[in-house]
Amino acid sequence: MSDRNPYRARWDVVVVGAGPAGLACAQDLLTAGLRVRLLEAGDRPGGRMRTDLVSGCTVDRGFQVFNTAYPQVRRRVPLRRLRLRPFTPGFLVRDGDRLRRFADPTRVPRQAAAGLTDGLAGPRDLAALAALTGWDALAPAALLRRGRDTTTRRALSGAGFTDAFVERFFRPFLSGVFLEEDLETSSRFFHLVWRSMARGTLSLPADGIGAVPGLLAARLRPGALALESPVTALTDEGVLMDGDRPVAARAVVVAAGPGAAARLLPRLPVPPYRTVTTYYHLTAHSPLREPTLVTDARGRFAGSCVMSELHPAHAPRGCALVATSVLGGDIGGRETAVRAALAECYETDTSGWDLVATRTVEEALPVMPPGLPLSRRSRVGPGRYVCGDHRATGSVQGALASGARAAREVAADLTGG
Repeated sequence: MSDRNPYRARWDVVVVGAGPAGLACAQDLLTAGLRVRLLEAGDRPGGRMRTDLVSGCTVDRGFQVFNTAYPQVRRRVPLRRLRLRPFTPGFLVRDGDRLRRFADPTRVPRQAAAGLTDGLAGPRDLAALAALTGWDALAPAALLRRGRDTTTRRALSGAGFTDAFVERFFRPFLSGVFLEEDLETSSRFFHLVWRSMARGTLSLPADGIGAVPGLLAARLRPGALALESPVTALTDEGVLMDGDRPVAARAVVVAAGPGAAARLLPRLPVPPYRTVTTYYHLTAHSPLREPTLVTDARGRFAGSCVMSELHPAHAPRGCALVATSVLGGDIGGRETAVRAALAECYETDTSGWDLVATRTVEEALPVMPPGLPLSRRSRVGPGRYVCGDHRATGSVQGALASGARAAREVAADLTGG
């Protein structure tokens, strides 16, 4: 059979979905010498890691950050080509009638010490924070993965933090990380996240988060990736595209999002997911002259940041772009309530702000309760494999690692290695 028609060729592996997991899996399989076809339903690679240009603004699909500490990221992505700029180390929290600053004590110790006089933290909490951060930063990741698992709230209590500090510091900040307010997320996952934050730098590419999968896709062999190629079913011989276009392969890796993966593999257990909505507002004046995350102790929003303070080109010249995320969907009246909360938090008039984009991500992050495996094998049947953040920790690192794991299992099965 001729390979000139890629949709009738006999491939070693078809990978379904060109998100981070699928891109990593395809690249590793190509490196192993296998013939790989990566099929993506959308018009560009990346899955949820997507960036659009809207009214002259650079708009990510939800508020996203890039952590330079992730091992898979450092292995696969040439960081200099991303033109990263860092967020301020620490964050601001609207607590009552004040905007209080919490600075990273490992990077700006003088500002962190000011938290004592500002009333955000007492000596006990700062000592507990130093001990927690030091342990998580220095301990091997494998050790953290094997630690006793409980809820994040219980772990913080056991680490010596006061309830007041958890409510004023951890809960507002982590609600934007875990996309839940009750700190019910696995403490193992929390420690891994805290480790990555302590060891890396939270930043954003100059062209938005979509630049990351763009670089990953550029590393693939020419012709390996096919865009606008939706897979509608798996078959004994491979897959079907658009319902009637067969693509034959010895193995199929489903690297699509959780909903699509469950449709293609009906017996696949998929965890529930959390939803987040991000509002992008354009304003004539920046409400905060620094690229700092702002949180709210009252929980009216999960996080807000003036993105144009990070990258001025993310907004038209002379304007500022503010991204604000809330837990859940875009229900009626919510943007108005968020705008009112931002007016109080930034201490400015927001009535003239223009809403340029609303991005709701329904499969933003898997629910990760205590006891949930932080990684799973990819093989789900003869010639069938699955990868993605629903098979690992809900992060870019987890997705890339899951794709790498799937590639190893596929290569071993097909080559006898």
